[in-house]
Amino acid sequence: MPRGVAAVSGTRGGLQDVVACSTEICFIDGDRGRLLYRGYSVEDLAGRVSFEEACHLLWTGALPGAAELAALRAALCAAGALPPVVLGLLRDLPRTTGMAALRTAVSALGQCDPDAGDGSPAANRRKAVRLTGQVPAVVAAWWRLASGEPVLTPVPELGHAANFLRLLTGRAPSELHARAMDTALVLHADHELNASTFAARVTAATLADMHAAVTSAVGALEGPLHGGANYDVMQAVAEIGSPAAADGWVRERLAAGAKIPGFGHRVYHTVDPRAAVLKRLARSLGEAAGDLDAFRVTEALEGSVWRQRRLYPNVDLYSGDCYRILGIPVQLLTPVFAVSRVSGWTAHVLEQYEHNRLIRPRAAYSGPTQRPLPASG
Repeated sequence: MPRGVAAVSGTRGGLQDVVACSTEICFIDGDRGRLLYRGYSVEDLAGRVSFEEACHLLWTGALPGAAELAALRAALCAAGALPPVVLGLLRDLPRTTGMAALRTAVSALGQCDPDAGDGSPAANRRKAVRLTGQVPAVVAAWWRLASGEPVLTPVPELGHAANFLRLLTGRAPSELHARAMDTALVLHADHELNASTFAARVTAATLADMHAAVTSAVGALEGPLHGGANYDVMQAVAEIGSPAAADGWVRERLAAGAKIPGFGHRVYHTVDPRAAVLKRLARSLGEAAGDLDAFRVTEALEGSVWRQRRLYPNVDLYSGDCYRILGIPVQLLTPVFAVSRVSGWTAHVLEQYEHNRLIRPRAAYSGPTQRPLPASG
């Protein structure tokens, strides 16, 4: 190892257990299965606090008053009317994936933003609000354009979650579906230094603008090891087919050395608190729809993995089934993650700007040293 570069004691690669920054936004206690937003338990927030309130909490450290909440809802709604140049871009892009389109659109939105070039705290807060309103509009617009449907704009009488479902499906959701979507958005809003949030903070630490930082986050989320696990769960549930087949399917996968999607976590050593809420949500949505087949297979999968490997479920196990009943196509499961997580990304970018220091780790060099050049001639 080169002189002056110290190995990190206890690290197992991938920066595991390395503390990279100090934050007041989110706290995870992996041993006790706790997740806090600004000191509030996510179990207490989910279903009792709207996504808009959770956004205000993440950005400012406090839940909003009535006037603040009304102003935020109006601003998020207004942001959902995308600039014509971005809509044109979404129309012209190749029909690849929603995440590729979202990555391109977020970057383009930076060029259209009214505060482009203004790095003041007030301007960055306005950018955070606009991006949080624009990301769901981009996801819905891309899907509707790909499906040959007209692009819609948000309506003021609906909340953020209900507006997203309307933008995507073309119809206002039921109260049950709007509440379920709102709860899911709150649960996914932030999760400390996951890969996409860390990418956003690294980019922001160079004093690049907020849109550059969020573009970095979207790029990191696109990778299947971060944002695609709930899609993999849905594929597994479809492959298993029935609760009775779960044990055999799990046994075969484990014997082949394959991972089971929806289980285990780099941080939690017990039940992911979000998974417990989403399981209840998936059950209630399935009961209301008279459609519990996928839930029962997923529940059987959970029991089988526990019996055979003692692994706890993570946030991805039941989220895909919730989104399926809400009418969200499986191709959009990762983009929908971004619809929520943009609130956390922007909160971390704001915090990074406030207490900025360039993030510049060192690497433990493991290659050869002092190699002589081959003799000439």
